[in-house]
Amino acid sequence: MSTSHDDASRRMRHGTGNGNGAGTGAKPYDLVLAGGGLANGLIAWRLRTARPELRILLLEQDAQIGGNHTWSFHDSDLDDAQRAWIAPLVSARWPRYDVIFPELKRTLAGGYASIASDDFARVLTPVLGESLRTNTTIASLTPTTVTLVDGTVLHAGAVIDGRGAAASSRLALGFQTFLGQEVQLAAPHGLTAPILMDASVAQQGGYRFVYVLPFGPDRLLIEDTHYVDAPERDPERLRANIAAYAAARGWSIAQVLREERGALPITLASDHDGYWNDLRGQPSAGLRAGLFHPTTGYSLPHAVRLAECIAQQPDLRAPALFAAIRQHATGEWRRQRFFRLLNRMLFLAGEADHRWRVMQRFYTLSAPLIARFYAGRLTLGDQLRVVSGKPPVPVGQAVAAALKTQPQQIRTSA
Repeated sequence: MSTSHDDASRRMRHGTGNGNGAGTGAKPYDLVLAGGGLANGLIAWRLRTARPELRILLLEQDAQIGGNHTWSFHDSDLDDAQRAWIAPLVSARWPRYDVIFPELKRTLAGGYASIASDDFARVLTPVLGESLRTNTTIASLTPTTVTLVDGTVLHAGAVIDGRGAAASSRLALGFQTFLGQEVQLAAPHGLTAPILMDASVAQQGGYRFVYVLPFGPDRLLIEDTHYVDAPERDPERLRANIAAYAAARGWSIAQVLREERGALPITLASDHDGYWNDLRGQPSAGLRAGLFHPTTGYSLPHAVRLAECIAQQPDLRAPALFAAIRQHATGEWRRQRFFRLLNRMLFLAGEADHRWRVMQRFYTLSAPLIARFYAGRLTLGDQLRVVSGKPPVPVGQAVAAALKTQPQQIRTSA
């Protein structure tokens, strides 16, 4: 009896017994997705609906996928077909948004939508069914295997690592550090549109703004956001900032319903080829693949495009999949060169407390240009308009920042 039990245990540890979700001798998975965040969740959902014959498995360490996040996007970030297939995930949508700066207030027309991670999990979990495994912690992975902390080894044609951003000497980064609270107010707030940036607040040593989403007549998400040089920020200070902002707006917070916090990378410069060479053939997704808007940190449009790209691949084995994702990411990286230049001007030129001037000037430009900026599709003419006229930072510092195109130039001069 003990010998038979030991054999069964060994089979489960190597992903060939019931621990792999299939009987003894079952084929490896076609694809295992490590980490149940936005990018991997959309990949799994897209494959489950578009290619149901594939054996896929999404692994998440927490009790549900998606974590504790709010993902937002502009309608113009996606095409009609993309908006249609992610529509079931959308928690709230608005036809316009506001921005506020010390010397500018503006309302811009255009759809803006948000996805709450609870809704993300609610929609995807039943669709994925047995292709989702939560409360599962990964010890290590390779392009074709995942080893769990209990010793189970899962085999697959490919493994996609979507476990968030990885530290790398190939990147020079600033950070968008934020803390958000979803709050229930004692009375209606009176907002009819989101406030994407209220930079009229005290700057506190970097570009700071408050982001407000009206999820109901008396329910708001209020995020205190800082573009700063390091990801650490005292959470108590950010909570106090939110309380002070609400009080200044005349909003009485009856209850804090939930809290989210994070630090999104803002790319100043990167050795793209070196970064991908360092991955050594490991297919990756989301922030780990560098797939996010380099200036705003928005990642949903990139996650949608990657999910479509992967669903269209004829060969999902690790070498081919890695090559396809790398090619996709390289195309995005090349299109983002101008955004990295803007980031360097924002972070490296002028005084930190005056960074808001760069963004205030940007929001005086035409609404179509601003939409193309968020979508990452600036034309050459757009780029010229963004940098023309009197610069909002000292010219010499702006030129010096523009020339620092390699990560080591920024690190050594910091």
